[in-house]
Amino acid sequence: MLYTGKGDGGTTTAFGCNQQRISKSSELPEALGSLDELNAFLGFAKMRCAEPRIANALRDAQEKLFIIQAEVAGADKRIGEGAVKEVEETVNAIEKEIPKLKGFSIAGGTELSATLDVARTLARRAERRVIAVKELGLRELAPETLAYMNRLSSLLFALARLANHLAGVAEETPKY
Repeated sequence: MLYTGKGDGGTTTAFGCNQQRISKSSELPEALGSLDELNAFLGFAKMRCAEPRIANALRDAQEKLFIIQAEVAGADKRIGEGAVKEVEETVNAIEKEIPKLKGFSIAGGTELSATLDVARTLARRAERRVIAVKELGLRELAPETLAYMNRLSSLLFALARLANHLAGVAEETPKY
């Protein structure tokens, strides 16, 4: 059954963890919801993408986000330090391929780049919500989790810039 009716009063439980009911508006469901929203949007971006390198990077991020969601929910799951290094290596490789960053750039250029820019903002919001869970002492989170969440927005920014570069679309900087 896809519904239980138990949440009709505004409470929920963390899947697979202790079954204590908590407010749906509290920090833990906010963090889990932000991670879920980001993961779903990465799936949308992946399906809009014809570039295998970008699609594969998005798929890998989705896998890592499922592990992070489980950790935030309270399960004994963790991403490894290797996940952070993989993201760093991917970003470094992309930076060698695209023009040097000259400052802020206006989001967009191509549809894929704009989609990835939205994903980047969702990643930053999810990171803020995950940090709040840690700061409030609701969960002990691995340092690699926090580092991965921080690097994920950098990865999405690099992928957005790569999408424009591969399409031959020059970045546009704000005029201020």
